[in-house]
Amino acid sequence: MTADPPWADVFGHEEPYPEQADGIDAAIEAARDGGFLALEGACGTGKTMLALTAGIDRVRDPDSDFERVFVLTSVKQQLRQFETDLETINANLPDDYDPVSGLTLVGKADVCPYARENRGGIDRENVYERCEGLRERTRNLVGDGGATTTSNLVSEARSQQVGLLDSGSSASGGGTRAADDGASSPVDAPAADYLSVDGEPTPYRPDTEEFEGTEFCPFYAGFLDDVPEDGGDPAEAVPFDITELGHVDSDELVRLSASHGSCPHSIMGALVPEVEVVVGNYYHAFDPVTTGTFTGALLDDSTFVVCDEAHMLEPRVRDLVSDAVADASLRDAVSEITRVVQPLSFETEGAESDDADLVRGELADSDVDLEELERIREFYSDLREELDRRVTTHLDREYPDWRASMRELDDDEIPLRDPEEPGEDGITTWAAKEGYDDRVWSRAPAVGAIVKRVLDTLADEDKQRAAPGVGRTLNAWYREGHEDFFRAIDLERTHDETAPPDSWRRAYNGSLALYNCLPSEPIGERLGAFGGGVVMSATLEPMDVFREVTGLDHLAERGRPVVERTYGLGFPSQNRASLAVDAPKFTHDNRGAPGERNETRLAYLDATATVARREGNVLVGAPSYAEAAWLAEALDDRLDKPVLLDESSGDRETESLKDAFFAGDGKVLVTSLRGTLTEGVDYRGDRLAAAVVCGVPIINTARPRTRAVITAYDRRFDSGFETALTVPAVRKARQAIGRVIRGPDERGVRVLLDARYARDSWNGVREYLPEHEREEFQPVSTDMLSVALDRFDTDR
Repeated sequence: MTADPPWADVFGHEEPYPEQADGIDAAIEAARDGGFLALEGACGTGKTMLALTAGIDRVRDPDSDFERVFVLTSVKQQLRQFETDLETINANLPDDYDPVSGLTLVGKADVCPYARENRGGIDRENVYERCEGLRERTRNLVGDGGATTTSNLVSEARSQQVGLLDSGSSASGGGTRAADDGASSPVDAPAADYLSVDGEPTPYRPDTEEFEGTEFCPFYAGFLDDVPEDGGDPAEAVPFDITELGHVDSDELVRLSASHGSCPHSIMGALVPEVEVVVGNYYHAFDPVTTGTFTGALLDDSTFVVCDEAHMLEPRVRDLVSDAVADASLRDAVSEITRVVQPLSFETEGAESDDADLVRGELADSDVDLEELERIREFYSDLREELDRRVTTHLDREYPDWRASMRELDDDEIPLRDPEEPGEDGITTWAAKEGYDDRVWSRAPAVGAIVKRVLDTLADEDKQRAAPGVGRTLNAWYREGHEDFFRAIDLERTHDETAPPDSWRRAYNGSLALYNCLPSEPIGERLGAFGGGVVMSATLEPMDVFREVTGLDHLAERGRPVVERTYGLGFPSQNRASLAVDAPKFTHDNRGAPGERNETRLAYLDATATVARREGNVLVGAPSYAEAAWLAEALDDRLDKPVLLDESSGDRETESLKDAFFAGDGKVLVTSLRGTLTEGVDYRGDRLAAAVVCGVPIINTARPRTRAVITAYDRRFDSGFETALTVPAVRKARQAIGRVIRGPDERGVRVLLDARYARDSWNGVREYLPEHEREEFQPVSTDMLSVALDRFDTDR
């Protein structure tokens, strides 16, 4: 009899699948040597439990240096799955095991007591600005030279509640009772007297407090009061024992913290280094601002990282390590610098001002002088004028009558260099010609920092300052190279009635965009900061391309082993029909514009309708939203069942559409393969009977940014087009068809509709399917599609 492996005690189920056991062993072995498991596992592999088990085993092994598991996922549904599996693990641990402590990271808007209840002038829209302002004022009240102490602030906030009750102003008897920490808390007090969060009373009133005319946050003061003096460990301020609770989600965190009178977001930050499993998203590991201010303690070799939905790692991180300076931000930065400079200017003209003394004192404590402030302000102002000139010139050239038809303009992009010939961009060249040298670019961050410090002291309102962000981004603009970064002017459609009627600003939000074409280096560097782990998805293949674009090959060259595993669908093959239909290639040249009647479009309409007529829900994925709209209209004319169209929209509209699709009898849902409904959505059970992928969803290669990415990949890898565009497109298609079969008892049809999936050709993509899918997705001609479906139904 084979003995159970050491990790069996923390595995959440009675027996692992064979693939799970193999994957857990592979992940543990790789992590022992500081390496990674690159895992593609189809639905049903149990990837979430696999990764958690391997990580927790490493954390709890006394001979291991790992102290925590850090889970990263880009999909909320997957985040919930990790929470569920962690709860399953804790529910099935041996009796002598302590629960595995866990924490889910969320934003301030999700945990701020005032924002959750829309009280104190704080809501989800302004919570970040208001929070920073309240925290700053609270720290000023209790810091060196401050007017009071944290204990006094907390006592003041609590005593005002007691006073309300004692005065009988609104209480109906009741009085107070002693809380665990000796403070007063309500007994039968009306809800209006105390702020309640999700029905749980807190020790404070529904509004923020004031001390001698200065507004402060009592929850933040409560947290500071609990932190040991002289720089003690913030974890000692946590008012509950995380080791006894197991996993704590955002709702539980708010309940436990706010009821005690402490700031849930601060408690979350204090817990980050303390728990065994931290569940977050890509921002928490790759966004420079987030890691610099919140999660930096996790980025070391004592952390076992689990990167879920890793097929999205490259595009998501590319967005996080790219940046932009909006025209409006430049405008605001100019205004902010002016507000700092003005008191000194007025003083020169003979007007005395206390503000001038404050500004002068702040400048004296910094390495920024008045001349630099004025020079940077001039630079930003001239940069706005240059941006205005370039946008106007572009529109006059491309759309001569644009002023008369602003509402008809589309999003646009103006390249600042040839996308296929790396070299200095037009803005950098312009700046040098105008005399804005290295010092101006390099000093922009310091100027932004001092402007924020002065204005936060001078102004009463809580407001996010533009100058710091503008300074950081323009410094990066000048610092980063021109081969891996592409610079352009982005024009995003809007409608601003306050802008002059003949200005492009009435139709567009403009920005200077610094775009990271090749994020493999920052991805690899960040993964390398961890001690090891698992990067996984249902669609990583081809693995050699994935390893290249995520920097894993570079880590392997440095002695960090990268182990690969690919597991196909483990469910009965007779429960699914998998077809690669040899239809004409659905390329722009073949199909023409949406609505055009030709042989290619007719073939796709016929084939899609054949599948869509099947009983139950059918998901149809098109290469773009425009093609989805054409397909939905054409199918609606042919089918007797309802046809729903997913358009580019917000989360609320998408959720409503999903609910409509799942309710009642069978329907057809048509969407873009680059949208949100073809991956990360659970179509378990009878929610989906078939999925059709129409064409290969390669993005528009005419966009300058896309051509710059292809050029960057050409220089780094063998083929830029295939690496940067074709492989990600095939992964999108595979994600869509992966929605159909989600369990061992489910049946369904999966159709890849395009000759490029069916047979090898000069632009074919069949080679980018993993071997088990090439074997399963047998080619079939368009006229034999209905026969193949009938055969599947007969076999059933």
